[in-house]
Amino acid sequence: MGRFTNPRDLFFGEGARHEVANLKGNKAMIVTGGGSMRRGGFLKDVETDLKSAGFEVSVFEGVESDPSVETVMRGAEAMSAFQPDWIVAIGGGSPIDAAKAMWLFYEYPHETFEEAIVPFSFPELRQKARFCAIASTSGTATEVTAFSVITDYKLGIKYPLADFNITPDVAIVDPELTYTMPQKLCAHTGMDALTHAVEAYVSTAGSMYTDGNALHAIREIVEWLPRSYEGDHIARQHMHDAQCIAGIAFSSGLLGIVHSMAHKTGAAFSGDHIIHGCANAMYLGKVIQFNARDTRARNRYAFIAKEILHLDGTSEDELVSALVQKIRDLNDALSIPQGIKNYGRGGVRADASVIDPDEFKAKLRDVAATAIGDACTGSNPRQPTQEEMEKLLMCAYNDEAVTF
Repeated sequence: MGRFTNPRDLFFGEGARHEVANLKGNKAMIVTGGGSMRRGGFLKDVETDLKSAGFEVSVFEGVESDPSVETVMRGAEAMSAFQPDWIVAIGGGSPIDAAKAMWLFYEYPHETFEEAIVPFSFPELRQKARFCAIASTSGTATEVTAFSVITDYKLGIKYPLADFNITPDVAIVDPELTYTMPQKLCAHTGMDALTHAVEAYVSTAGSMYTDGNALHAIREIVEWLPRSYEGDHIARQHMHDAQCIAGIAFSSGLLGIVHSMAHKTGAAFSGDHIIHGCANAMYLGKVIQFNARDTRARNRYAFIAKEILHLDGTSEDELVSALVQKIRDLNDALSIPQGIKNYGRGGVRADASVIDPDEFKAKLRDVAATAIGDACTGSNPRQPTQEEMEKLLMCAYNDEAVTF
């Protein structure tokens, strides 16, 4: 049996953020990040609209990129003190992901993080509060998904929390929040969205209900991301909607080992964090080459290449190669490195990586093992062995084609 779960309501288009004025309740806690929503006036808009609807409002600010377990627990404590009946998260993937996890520990204070990371094992939420998510970046689509990524910095591991309970009740996709998004963030989140769509389409958990969203998202992202990167507002509108439908696809259709590898390499090394969307962009072509040895996956990659992107090729193998090259061309156009060996601080291309090759090799076995155990691995079309995952990670470091 399959399942397809979405928010009850999704509001989209310029000005959609003002729909929070139609929420019904008494207390709302707004969760947000590092200040861009306040500087842009969007936090004030939401706070004003909630107060006009009769809410008492509290704001939890300062959620960092790659939110930590500690931040989640601090937020849950703030919620316990304030007792909101609506949680409104506004910003990029980090504050929305953090707010989802806070929601769990607010409603169930005795739940442990070790219990929370078991996929699809949450207790029933909405005992105290409902959830509204307002996205400011065009990539994670966490405003419509059953996922939240939280980092345990003590272990150097990103954990995807997965449960349909944390699918928001209300999603708001307002492109005005993206118009001032920096180029680099646009590039990384856009490639994250493309990875969501491609992985959902070949996932073993995909279905007719997710395939249509995935394929349309792929077409839109490949067409509009380069122009969105240049700051074009029409392109940013297309990208904001496209990343959301990619999220609808993967929330029910699930993901694969591109994300498993990105989660487990993200915070594992001392040189710098590997930014999630940049990691996906570097790893996607390599994983396509690995997965294409599976007949169904190869057929689906070829379909993307021929029927959706209209790439050249007379055989499935040629079409898969054309798809991999298209991803490489996008990375080049967006100034994203092709391999970790050229990963500079903050995800820029560099002559030498900030991730030390000796440290990478020293941690390779453990990182590969945790990637295999990641929640996203089970729905990948080809299940890697420990040896294969280690080889995949080395190909990702050295930007080498995958031939096994």
